[in-house]
Amino acid sequence: MKKFVMAALGGTVAGVLLTTQVAGPLIAQEAERNENVYQQLDLFGDIFERIRGQYVEEVDSKKLIEAAINGMLTSLDPHSSYLAPEDFDDMQVQTRGEFGGLGIEVTQEEGFVKVVSPMDDTPADAAGIEAGDFITHVNGESVLGLTLDQAVEMMRGPVGSEIIITVVREGVDEPFDVSIIRDTIKVTAVRSRVVGNTVVLRITTFNDQTTPGLETQLAKSIEELGGMENVDGFVIDLRNNPGGLLTEAISVSDAFLEKGEIVSTRGRDPADGERFNATPGDLAAGKPIVVLINGGSASASEIVTGALQDHRRAIVVGTKSFGKGSVQTVVPLRGDGAMRLTTARYYTPSGRSIQALGVMPDIVVNQPVQNPAAEGEEADTPARAPSSEADLRGIISNDSMTEDERKLLEEERARVEEAAKLRDEDYQLAYAVDILRGLNAVAAPAAE
Repeated sequence: MKKFVMAALGGTVAGVLLTTQVAGPLIAQEAERNENVYQQLDLFGDIFERIRGQYVEEVDSKKLIEAAINGMLTSLDPHSSYLAPEDFDDMQVQTRGEFGGLGIEVTQEEGFVKVVSPMDDTPADAAGIEAGDFITHVNGESVLGLTLDQAVEMMRGPVGSEIIITVVREGVDEPFDVSIIRDTIKVTAVRSRVVGNTVVLRITTFNDQTTPGLETQLAKSIEELGGMENVDGFVIDLRNNPGGLLTEAISVSDAFLEKGEIVSTRGRDPADGERFNATPGDLAAGKPIVVLINGGSASASEIVTGALQDHRRAIVVGTKSFGKGSVQTVVPLRGDGAMRLTTARYYTPSGRSIQALGVMPDIVVNQPVQNPAAEGEEADTPARAPSSEADLRGIISNDSMTEDERKLLEEERARVEEAAKLRDEDYQLAYAVDILRGLNAVAAPAAE
């Protein structure tokens, strides 16, 4: 016992001696760093006063300082920025689900504005804007050299007014102009539809309306099918969903998980890390799930996808997601503005970061490009289906089925034909529905 105490004491004494020996240089280094910071701040002050006094035109000091603050933040990463009071108000309105604009989520890449995704049923969506498009000019004026906020400000304007944006798209040789009429964007966070016996949940964004909308739409579709026992499974469509609130991503993931980690965040200080876990209760009642993603699925969409994929709760289908694996904290500031600062990276339950990598689907399915007939050409028409026995006159009847069985067979045939039509409309969604139908067929008890 004495030996242990002495060993510990010896270690403590050595530690004290070592600290004493290096403390002097450390203090000197810290003082030198502080002096350099003060010198740089003095330099900033000198430049600020020189601009105010000698610039060719009179400048607004408030705007000058805001520009300097924004420059400091935007130099860190594409998602950190200063929000002037009006921009902060706009952001708060967006999280509530209604705002004015074009209906696109954007980021900045190589000095140009890059479309993360168009929002469903918005002017940008109707005009054919696609995820991955680059916006190079707004009303003929280049956005090169502008901050992201400045470029976004150029795209804002009164509802009903026209804006012309110049788009560069991969696979298209020349830039082209797109005319869009600004409108009030009312985002319906969740829509649902029934395809055969599959419930399709389309989640367009993660705002305050997402979880309540999910619960309402899911219950409505289950009721439409006559109860959960008639549901083959669920498709959660997150394609072109640019993300939104972290709390909503956690809530949506929790809706389909009984237990386990959903996501963790790790900041600069390890002590600031957080883990978020699922609580009991699965709205899908254990039924199979397919998640649809593409290059426009970002941030909160990737949290949901990663959580369900890592827990093997869902099969992920589509193409690689956007790869935004960072968390931004919005800090209100004096003067009614705010600072949006990247404060952490998030990690899926298996511990992977998808920052700049994206989530890779379990099954990669590309959406075929539609090639409508050129002007003056006739569109291809499907060949007439070959005749079957049922088309022939005077056939003998099928005596192995009752009338009720025949009716059920016809209903099933109608559902299959509906799914076949869906392939022309949305190949990726049709693929997801086929997976669920196949899983349900395998799980069904064999006929005796």
